[in-house]
Amino acid sequence: MYWRRRDELSLSDRLRRSYYILLRDELDQYLIDKALTESYGNFVSKNIPYPFVELKELKPRARSPKIEYEHQNSFLVMFIEDTIPESYKKYIRFFDSNKTTVTNLSRTKAFPVEPTFDRTQKYLDSVHFFDYLNGLLPMDYALLIQREPKIQEGVNRYSISHFHVRVDWPITEAAEDLGRMLRYISKDLYEKGDKYAEDLQKKFFEYYCLQDMVGGRRTAAIVAAQYLRRIPCLSTIYVASTESRSLIQLTERGVSKVVLVKLNDKEVSSLAEANAMSVIELNKNYRIAKQGRSGVFLFQTRYAYSSHALPPEDGKLRDLKPETYWLSVELQQILPKAKVWSHPPLKCNLIYTQ
Repeated sequence: MYWRRRDELSLSDRLRRSYYILLRDELDQYLIDKALTESYGNFVSKNIPYPFVELKELKPRARSPKIEYEHQNSFLVMFIEDTIPESYKKYIRFFDSNKTTVTNLSRTKAFPVEPTFDRTQKYLDSVHFFDYLNGLLPMDYALLIQREPKIQEGVNRYSISHFHVRVDWPITEAAEDLGRMLRYISKDLYEKGDKYAEDLQKKFFEYYCLQDMVGGRRTAAIVAAQYLRRIPCLSTIYVASTESRSLIQLTERGVSKVVLVKLNDKEVSSLAEANAMSVIELNKNYRIAKQGRSGVFLFQTRYAYSSHALPPEDGKLRDLKPETYWLSVELQQILPKAKVWSHPPLKCNLIYTQ
């Protein structure tokens, strides 16, 4: 385990952990809404049918069509519980030139800076933070949110410290790092030959529930997630792509995906009955749009690792078996709409019923 458990932390760091989790909950809500609900609205405004993800695509090892949809919002956000050390700049490219300063932002046409620009908007506790984040999300590469250096003892403050952040750690090194952690190799990716190295790289993508060798933001996201394990704190990676039509979240708990699904009247009635609520109450708090006789809902899948994707208990080296599954579906649930306060996610088995 690369992060320290709560009972291993000082009282000060426990407070920081609580604050981080609280902020992450808020960020989850906003980015789900941005990646999916807003994207759905983009398609509707253009009178284009929304390309719903087929539920079989959410199974581990599933293949999906490689089609990019221009009206689907895409972004990459890294949210770190602590501060990334300066020595990590070699592979996580954050410099003075891409800090979120007025001078740097003024150089990009993608983010207009008004004369009345409020410099405090970059802080997560700012009233206008999400407006500020909304303006930065469409930029290339990643946004980095991390803890500000301590202002005073016991004070923790988080901000978007850098934009246009590239992740330049090679995939081969990321797969090698994972292989050592899981004891499939002792030192070098190629120590057991080229075929073994190729299989381990494919397994690296499977570990993060992606097809092997996907490009762009999703590859950058899983490479960043693996690299940031070097810091003994929590890190959260959010990635939305025009191809996957999902919001993928990588945390200390593993991988989860949120997509849009359509449920017909019968399915909605069954879901309401199973959760002891009326159809009216369910639609009010969970349905993000009505489409004909169906409703559009947010559906989250969380994945669990098999023993093959966990370090062996005896710590001994083992051989990689490409045919073994590294992931299984752990949890399926319908999420409430953004800003719904009193209704929890609802368990809903969809993936293996279609």
